Amino acid sequence: MRHRLRTRWGLAATSVVLLLGGCGSGSDVDGDLTDNWGAMAPATSFLPKAGTCHLANFAVAGPRSTYEEADCDVLHRTETVFVGEYPAPASDAPEPPGNASAGARAAYETCDGKTTDYVGGPWREARLWIGVTHPSPAAWTGGARWFRCEVVELDSIEDDGALTQREGSLRGALAGGTSELMLSCYAIVMDDSGAIDTMPPADCTEKHNAEFVGIWNAPAKASYPKGDTTWEEFHTGCRSLVAKFAGVPDDGDLRYRTGVVSLPGNTDVWAQGDHSVRCYLWLDGAALTTSLKGKGTKALPVQYK
Repeated sequence: MRHRLRTRWGLAATSVVLLLGGCGSGSDVDGDLTDNWGAMAPATSFLPKAGTCHLANFAVAGPRSTYEEADCDVLHRTETVFVGEYPAPASDAPEPPGNASAGARAAYETCDGKTTDYVGGPWREARLWIGVTHPSPAAWTGGARWFRCEVVELDSIEDDGALTQREGSLRGALAGGTSELMLSCYAIVMDDSGAIDTMPPADCTEKHNAEFVGIWNAPAKASYPKGDTTWEEFHTGCRSLVAKFAGVPDDGDLRYRTGVVSLPGNTDVWAQGDHSVRCYLWLDGAALTTSLKGKGTKALPVQYK
């Protein structure tokens, strides 16, 4: 953008010189075209604002042309919780940081902490998702080095949960831990292949068969789960959280007390270093009407061996 501005000013100045040259040197012209002109302000690049809501869907690259702030009290899709700046060496690169780069991972880590502060509690324990937006390649070439931390509401917490529109800011939304956004109980329906078909939320006093128990953090060197072996590592991690949540022994009998659902984020956030996994106890065919938190072995007996 600055290059285009200089070009336009250059053309304008040339035209003035040519016109004056054809008019001679009258008494109204002192021959110095710049002695009474104020200095031009230095060119500045666009910088987004924190604490703003937006109508557009989340995007990894945020061109100025698509940036539109909206009142958070009207339907919107994303909310900017923080605006930071890429430091060197990421800022010295010829293009914005790639998804799995050190710069992208550092920005995501920053956004992780800033979002928790902004919403007033651990965002992973709610129907929320975060993403990092960086300048477009053209803006990056022009000198932009900002990144935006975006938080959005999900319509569900399944691994394909869609981003939804909401009314109202998410600032402080999780303070006190009583928000309707908090993960709780669910009525899971499985498909014929044994995968989750639907996972609608349910009040824990109504019929349900699953309950959120906490976040398990997979080891940094863990692979994103694809086959039975890698999934079993995730299920084992989540089972330990189930045991602690329900107040039952974390032993070989645990798998006979309850099933488990393990939901990591998508591959994009995994590549950025987010190895957190949302964990749920799951009792296929059950019709629970209360939370199993701290209820012990009587509420969660060994079902079969």
